[in-house]
Amino acid sequence: MGESESSKPTLSKNKKIAYRGALIALAMVLSYIESFIPVFAAVPGVRIGLSNIVTVYSLYKLGLRDTIFIALARIVLSSLLFGNPVMIIYSAAGFIFAVIVMYLAMKLPIFGKTGVSVIGGIFHNLGQILVAAFMIGNMSLLYYLGVLLAVGAISGMIVGIISGIVIEKI
Repeated sequence: MGESESSKPTLSKNKKIAYRGALIALAMVLSYIESFIPVFAAVPGVRIGLSNIVTVYSLYKLGLRDTIFIALARIVLSSLLFGNPVMIIYSAAGFIFAVIVMYLAMKLPIFGKTGVSVIGGIFHNLGQILVAAFMIGNMSLLYYLGVLLAVGAISGMIVGIISGIVIEKI
């Protein structure tokens, strides 16, 4: 179930800005560290999504608005610093798909933090593959979807377990 308003930190405007900045920086560091981890070399473009630990944490602790701000700032900055501007489109598409479904799922009592993260991993990959197929005009990319959904579920589980621990400890 989602966090109640009373369990979310009450921060002054300046502290909230600093908190957002710290979470953006943490997400960028996790994204950078992840770039050194070889994962699923046979499946190009697949990553664990360690920076999504910050996304799940923020969604539960700060809410949807702050999560969107933090994630979009991380996507733009990380893409420009560690990737290329085209990555912004793919990452943002995946994030938008994921965060909407994660937000809805966290409101349902049947999904715990790990389940919400698994759904996020799946929908992130779904959003990215749909945008890729559209951008290059080749729907045969959708054959790759099965692998991406499985990897998204596994990545989401890893991120969800870590996020759950972090949320409980902080």
